Amino acid sequence: MRFLLDAEQRAFAASLDALLTAADTPAVVRDWSRGDHASGRALWSRVAEAGVFALAVPETCEGGLGPRPAELALAFVELGRHAVPGPLVETVTAAVLLSGADPGTAERLLPALASGGTIATVEVEKAGTEKAGTGKAGTERSYALDGDAAGLRLSCSSDGIRLSPGHGPVRPSLDPARRLTPLTPGGELLLPGSLTDQALAWARLATAAQALGVGLALLDRTVAHVKRRCQFGVPVGSFQAVKHRLADAKIALEFARPLVFGAALTMRPAEVAAAKAAACEAAYSTARTALHLHGAIGYTAEYGLSLWLTKARALRTAWGDPHACRALVVSAAGDRRW
Repeated sequence: MRFLLDAEQRAFAASLDALLTAADTPAVVRDWSRGDHASGRALWSRVAEAGVFALAVPETCEGGLGPRPAELALAFVELGRHAVPGPLVETVTAAVLLSGADPGTAERLLPALASGGTIATVEVEKAGTEKAGTGKAGTERSYALDGDAAGLRLSCSSDGIRLSPGHGPVRPSLDPARRLTPLTPGGELLLPGSLTDQALAWARLATAAQALGVGLALLDRTVAHVKRRCQFGVPVGSFQAVKHRLADAKIALEFARPLVFGAALTMRPAEVAAAKAAACEAAYSTARTALHLHGAIGYTAEYGLSLWLTKARALRTAWGDPHACRALVVSAAGDRRW
């Protein structure tokens, strides 16, 4: 299926691209990695002013423009293409979760998410893991992304969704711009039950779109590099083996694109899971190709390529690894829930 953007959607994507290009996001990412959130918060506010987070907030709420998953996916492609740091997916997930809360709670918390006045993060306690801070031995802790920067911290467990009062120490991540923190147990109970299927679908869609943008940025940067770098008096991009690697990356990303936008139209869990698996695997394989074709310089943290390389690897397992997503697709195909 071929998905074509209308004029309004193309203008929205172009405006985001211009905004993020002017913001010098690599410098923002490096600040964020050091725990300096000033430039990141300023960029967050500009992204919110463009209406990105409001797309996940219902129109019935103050400042809301949604739910509009297709436009949100379009926005997250650009956010991934420019490697914007922060708990972007988690803020969208929090907005979807709070949309199901009682009217008083929703009216109290959602407008600040839509306007960018509040950054949110979400910690999901998995089966068999230790809730951070409980001290139980022999289990794995769950962590939230950028809990130190977030003003709204939601803890999701079988006991319900709570407004966590704080966070623990910052832990390093594979992606330096993704800072992990355990959340303080307890806090105000906002919703009964755990993470909803709807919120998980939105999280996976946003992650898939972000990964697609990361892959596209890696491909563009690698194509530019092999055109500049010469061996034996000619650009390495003229070598057939190099062309084949880049073509494979391009095909994988272009196959993932319609899955992402198709899933945004239906929001069926299995279709979203398929989109996430395809987009994240395409971004990851493109990252490996980019690293290979850049050579030794690609390994250095100082070189800008690393900002996208590490993010492609981290997004691959965020909100469900490829195995979990494929298992959902197979299960849905078996019981005809497509």
